[in-house]
Amino acid sequence: MDQKIKELLLLTAQRNASDLHLIAGKFPTLRIDGELIPLMDQPILSSDDIERMAFSLLNELQKKTLQKYLDVDFSFSIEDKARFRANIYYQKGTLAAAFRYIPSTIRSIDELNLPPSVHKFAEFRQGLILAVGPAGMGKSTTLAAIIDEINHKRAVNIITIEEPIEYVFTSDKALISQREIGRDAVSWKRALKAALREDPDVIMIGEMRDPETIATVLTAAETGHLVISTLHTNSAAETIDRIIDVFPASQQNQIRLQLAMTLQGIISQRLIPRIQGGRIPACEIMFANPAVRNLIRDNKTYQIDLVIETSLLEGMMTLNRSLAILVRANEITQERAFEFSPNVEELKNLLK
Repeated sequence: MDQKIKELLLLTAQRNASDLHLIAGKFPTLRIDGELIPLMDQPILSSDDIERMAFSLLNELQKKTLQKYLDVDFSFSIEDKARFRANIYYQKGTLAAAFRYIPSTIRSIDELNLPPSVHKFAEFRQGLILAVGPAGMGKSTTLAAIIDEINHKRAVNIITIEEPIEYVFTSDKALISQREIGRDAVSWKRALKAALREDPDVIMIGEMRDPETIATVLTAAETGHLVISTLHTNSAAETIDRIIDVFPASQQNQIRLQLAMTLQGIISQRLIPRIQGGRIPACEIMFANPAVRNLIRDNKTYQIDLVIETSLLEGMMTLNRSLAILVRANEITQERAFEFSPNVEELKNLLK
């Protein structure tokens, strides 16, 4: 590994930044608490600098992938000090790179300041659990916390399928296999189908990317497995609509029925800058109670928000209510809450 990239990556970990960006003609740039911070005490990067640093991280297969597709995903560790997920890509004909810092310690649900009802996700034995939200909002970290809680509480066989592997789990009560696309498996489709023959109790899929993967996930959840995955959607209702809409109209009723039977819950989250520094999650939490299952089955997902709002005692929570709780606890400002709110007028009423 090139010494310069090693120094920059260790600095990323030391500053507790979420990301490091390298682009020719710019200073190396960190993302800290959601804000981009140029490292102006460092030299501006040349295309040769980035090429030297990037290629020092790649093996021969990854170099061929970059040459063929013009970008490559992978993950790696620096000794035992830090772990990163990386994407090296071309822009304006030159190499660039983005590195996501993955803390070596998997924090618990409580340490992440997630609502207490998130523990319920780790108690399910079968069905489908989804973590959703925009990129960079902590979905992978929340999934890791749920998986690790299962690991410490139950003697089950957990198989993860990722591209690339992010958090590295240490087996406790559970037996854990982690498969990386491109290194341990040829494709998502093959890895997921193989997982069903590997005696799993829990399957974690890094992301549901296409109709075939989604169909296999629903089948796995239907046949007695607990399946956990992510989607880049903004809310529980939108997630359900997105899953159904990726299929042709002739299949949508079948998918709707499967989803109504298998879905256990959805957590949608945003990471909000705290008043004291750092970020804290605001969450929408939905559990698939009989009312939610009926709405999915009857194609009335637009009414799910009302069920969430009126099911607080079951552990459900709207994003606005979560934001209001954080404002009242002096964790975040009202202005930040309004910025992330899906309905500002409703939030104002909750804060009165």
